[in-house]
Amino acid sequence: MTRHEPEGVSPAGLKRAFSATLLLWAKFLGLRPSRLLKNRLGFCYKDWVFERKEPEKQREFWIETRRLPKLSAGGFFRKVDEVLAEIGFGEEVHRLCRPAYSQRSDGRPGIDPVVYFKMLMVGFFENLPSERAIAARCEDSLAVRAFLGYGLDEATPDHSSLSVIRHRLPAEVYQAVFELILKALKECGLLKGRQVGIDSSVIEANASLKSLVVRNTEEAYWDYVKKLAQDAGIDPNDDKAVRQFDRKRPGKKLSNEQFKNRHDADAKISRQKGKTDLIYKPEHSVDMDSGVIIQAQLVAAESADSVGLPERVQSVQDSLERLEVGKKIKSVVADGNYHSLDNICALQEAGFKVVIPDTNAAKRKEELLSESQRRALHKARQSHQSKSGSRLMRMRGQHIERSFAHILDCGGMRKASLRGKVNLQKRYNFAAACYNLSQLLRKKFGCGTLKMALATGWEALFSRWSDFFALFQGHLPRPWPNARTFYSLLRSLPVPWRLNAQNPGFSTAC
Repeated sequence: MTRHEPEGVSPAGLKRAFSATLLLWAKFLGLRPSRLLKNRLGFCYKDWVFERKEPEKQREFWIETRRLPKLSAGGFFRKVDEVLAEIGFGEEVHRLCRPAYSQRSDGRPGIDPVVYFKMLMVGFFENLPSERAIAARCEDSLAVRAFLGYGLDEATPDHSSLSVIRHRLPAEVYQAVFELILKALKECGLLKGRQVGIDSSVIEANASLKSLVVRNTEEAYWDYVKKLAQDAGIDPNDDKAVRQFDRKRPGKKLSNEQFKNRHDADAKISRQKGKTDLIYKPEHSVDMDSGVIIQAQLVAAESADSVGLPERVQSVQDSLERLEVGKKIKSVVADGNYHSLDNICALQEAGFKVVIPDTNAAKRKEELLSESQRRALHKARQSHQSKSGSRLMRMRGQHIERSFAHILDCGGMRKASLRGKVNLQKRYNFAAACYNLSQLLRKKFGCGTLKMALATGWEALFSRWSDFFALFQGHLPRPWPNARTFYSLLRSLPVPWRLNAQNPGFSTAC
């Protein structure tokens, strides 16, 4: 038998009638169609029947540059560009980098080294840890494009170009750029150089303990442990037993003399706060009067802080003498980790006042020391316990810890993205130069970082009502002005008033 359909009714018509009947019953019962049935891109409601809707295609059009949205971060980067122009940053960088670039006219044009250093500044001010992140941010941001001098139709440098330029430029160029900004700080009166504080911190290396190898034989760490387990009568193929043996084997010690990382041989094994990891150790030499970094370097992470302290202090002294002939350091401030009898005697013989706490004073047997050594210890204790010594120790915690917070935690340097001490020293040296540049910006404009510039507005003005009314007392006409006149008076205020740049305890300028 065959099924006969009513004449004049098609299957599509039956479907439409069925759908309309369901919708009428839903409307009668007070029910709403499910939103899952609606597809805003492909379908729409029309006469209670689903109908295909073609999305409209946007036509091509032009947007004038002056009609682009206002850039919130553009004002800060314009101030940075203004300060760089004042100190002659571009001309000096071109002079320093000219020997590293070919003078031939053929080939692809090179990337301006000023653009390279500006991109590293963007990485510091926006807390970008890697060169890939810096290149991506420079490509996306309109404010950064304007800071670099790139138009909307131009391609910004790729991260691979940053790597090539970093390898091309020697470490002396980075040091010269650092000293250029240091010279500008001295001309502004921010660098005194009388009292120098020294401290170190930790950078997590871009390497893992799982990639350790024996330094002499290049044998992997676990292959070395499996051989020891086999000699002890343990099956080397039983991973659980081998790991338990490695955890409790006698004489276990991850020493830098025996092991190194396969990918980063310069990273050192160290135990910090109960955790063993591969690290680098940066050290800052900071002016205690202003917080300016005089020298930033990576020191031996496997050695104690006290090792080689007189030589590093002499290096800081040489840096100051290159800026001003005859400049001498009067006081050296450090924590107890830098204290040793040899360091105290050597620094005092060089004519420095030593303010370093003696952490081993209770255990020290002074009767076994010579007369000169006892005299040096007594003089160092007097310097530390004096009023000026206590003040310097408080300033040490304020200025040095702030510099590490800016560079490591807010400048993208807490965890290294580069490998090798040479590469990391270049990047860290310029990060310290950016920190000094932020001090110069804070001196001139009242804010030294992008985060502070975005957070500082009229809110900072109205946050201190007593100072606000004291500022306007005797200047406002009577009766009180209208809103337009009042706003014009606000705009006439100097920018540094909104943030007390001279009070070091006001903000960390993060």
